Amino acid sequence: MTTTTGIREGAVPIDDLDGRVIELFAAEPRIGVLEASRRLGVARGTVQARLDRLARDGVIAGFGPEIDAAALGYGVTAFVTLQLRQGGGHDPVAARLAQVPEVIEAHTITGPGDMLCRVVARSNTDLQRVIDAIVDVAGVERASSVISLVTQVPYRTLPLVRAASARPGDPARGGGDGERPRHRPSR
Repeated sequence: MTTTTGIREGAVPIDDLDGRVIELFAAEPRIGVLEASRRLGVARGTVQARLDRLARDGVIAGFGPEIDAAALGYGVTAFVTLQLRQGGGHDPVAARLAQVPEVIEAHTITGPGDMLCRVVARSNTDLQRVIDAIVDVAGVERASSVISLVTQVPYRTLPLVRAASARPGDPARGGGDGERPRHRPSR
């Protein structure tokens, strides 16, 4: 549920140090806690405690490697909108879609269609095979697809981290949104 301020109830507040910890580990996932503490100018235990809390609260969802599907030979990305048979529910369909390796995301949506999937394939011909596998899933009635030509803005969350930690985009800290820091009057 969202409050009148637009903040989700139960959202985890983060501060500037949390934001800097997240940015550092996002930029250099293999950095050690000791080196992170040195760069951030805080105690090792502080960095570890922040990481533990952020992971426990679900802000940090994982530390695994980010995989490039194209480097694995899946150079085609497509978005497939599904219409589902009414009455069967979305969860059983999602569970079956999860068995198709090329389905890398699936979302229940509003608007025309019931579910949106991001899929990858080795070629346009292979994409037809993937779509056929999706349409064969029990509960899927129809599929409509669009092929991604170029990723203009890749999946990103650091601008959200900056906003949540009350720090506007700062190009000096690797912010790519070009927003200048707001001038704060001296006290």
